[in-house]
Amino acid sequence: MKILLLEDDAILGESLQEYLEIEGYEVELVALGEEVFDRTFETRYDLYIFDINVPDISGLEVFRELVEAEDRTPVIYISALTDIQTITRSFNLGAIDYLKKPFDPEELLLRIRHHLRTSETPRPEVLLRYGDLSFEPTTGKVTLGEKEESLYLGEIQGKILGMLLQRQGQLVPTEELLEVLERPNLNALRVMMAKLKKKLGIDITNVRAQGYLLEKI
Repeated sequence: MKILLLEDDAILGESLQEYLEIEGYEVELVALGEEVFDRTFETRYDLYIFDINVPDISGLEVFRELVEAEDRTPVIYISALTDIQTITRSFNLGAIDYLKKPFDPEELLLRIRHHLRTSETPRPEVLLRYGDLSFEPTTGKVTLGEKEESLYLGEIQGKILGMLLQRQGQLVPTEELLEVLERPNLNALRVMMAKLKKKLGIDITNVRAQGYLLEKI
């Protein structure tokens, strides 16, 4: 993953660059907004991380001009500005996240990983199958058995079932499943899985401290 980091504080910028590179990302650091335009003209990036208060052009203005040039690269803002107007403007422009300085570099890493995972989540097919079970993600409809008995799942149950069906035979990490819940906690997730197993008659394996697995048929 190639990241372009706009940060005029040399110490912070170099620290973030080194931290993210240790984690396996390729990071290019620039201190001026004009440099962003030069770099993006030559190179395609997977993610932008922009400070807002930089000497020449505001990070918000940089992103606005990129959007107008039909650059769809996602951006995360890092800024000492905490006023709601600035935060609102950043999201209205299309930012995917906003971190208020000071922040722990690990928090930035977690945000990057979350958005990367979200962007790579496979789009559900029109119909997902598992043995004699079929599932329509858009409607939540589940059809079971030769008699084609049907039932409907709620939004959260449907999302969890879709994740398991899309990755049959693969472990779905606990943290990904928790993100689906309105109030994430391990007990609620266990209850949800138990309900799905009972309702649908499928065997969902709990891999302790790792996640859940739907064995491939």
